[in-house]
Amino acid sequence: MMNKLTIKDLDLDGRRVLTRVDYNVPLHEGAITDDHRIRQTLPTLRAILDGGGIAVLMSHLGRPKGQVDDALRLTPVAARLAELLERPVKKLDVVIGPAAEAAVQSAQPGDVILLENLRFEPGETACDDAFVAQLTALGERYVNDAFGAAHRAHASIVGPPRTLPAAAGLLMEKEIEYFSRLLASPDHPYVAILGGAKVSDKIPVIENLLDKVDRILIGGAMAYTFLAARGEEVGASRVESDRLDLARQTLAQAEAAGVAFDLPSDHVVAADFAEGSTPSVVAGAIPADRMGLDIGPATAERYAAAIGEAKTVIWNGPMGVFEWEAFRSGTEAVARALATNPGTTVVGGGDSAAAIRLLGLDDQVRHVSTGGGASLEMLEGKQLPGLEALNDRASR
Repeated sequence: MMNKLTIKDLDLDGRRVLTRVDYNVPLHEGAITDDHRIRQTLPTLRAILDGGGIAVLMSHLGRPKGQVDDALRLTPVAARLAELLERPVKKLDVVIGPAAEAAVQSAQPGDVILLENLRFEPGETACDDAFVAQLTALGERYVNDAFGAAHRAHASIVGPPRTLPAAAGLLMEKEIEYFSRLLASPDHPYVAILGGAKVSDKIPVIENLLDKVDRILIGGAMAYTFLAARGEEVGASRVESDRLDLARQTLAQAEAAGVAFDLPSDHVVAADFAEGSTPSVVAGAIPADRMGLDIGPATAERYAAAIGEAKTVIWNGPMGVFEWEAFRSGTEAVARALATNPGTTVVGGGDSAAAIRLLGLDDQVRHVSTGGGASLEMLEGKQLPGLEALNDRASR
């Protein structure tokens, strides 16, 4: 899968290296609450600076929809990056135009410049040609290290590679290597753990993994759609009633493929979807006035045992409402089993990555992806526009 140029293939000495990063980090009252995505780009940035390059960084933050939103400026990101890199980061208040051009033209090797939020410009998501041209003019080389945004065909992702020598950064390379291993050459037994709210989000992943995995463990609200499809009583649990036929079809496909398809046999339930609800455990049928908000302890134990025996594990989606402590134990059991597994263990971004970091176990698994949507699309077997756009190894 990784037949693309990487940053190691580019001559960066004295060059302006236009670098797409994913600094779409969570903020609370203007302060960054999780700098994981910033930290993950440091090896690439150091490679640019050590190679004598000028790092011209660009990222989006939030969804300002082509308008300037002062709450979504990249100023706190620049401050945090400067601390982590231990060198100044020149933060611009614009993305393109004369001020941006003047700043990059006067920069010296070793300088770091961060452009303002790409999505303040309507041309970013529209992939407007004029915007692409102005953005591209700021660099002489292009590096994409934004795996978390690589599934979007936006201007900063697919535009500059049309005219600049374009390569993957070290984070992008690492992400692709792990997902390639999951999809092309996994060690067996291979277990996929899939959770989250919607069956519809994960059906394409299940379909793509059926000829690769040995066992699928299902949790989260999507489990109740599968259980309902099997005719089980799920009480007031969230069910996608328009997806029951699809769920039945998926269960039949798994059986035909010889893949063990595990569903929860007990549940942590509550009367209301609220943090203060009183949790209780039920096995089998869920009473009509209760909803499942986490897998139960017996299911958690069974899932942890399956994870313990696996040589390859991909986890995408929490087992319950992990943000609330009363409904976190299933997700925690999965995370702890993953953390003690010595094989290839990959956490597929999004809520699963947030959960494993919340539990402080992120440094005990082999790889925590920085991309939620991008990792899902990789697991579905889709091509990522951001990867496709980069130069092939043979072409330069």
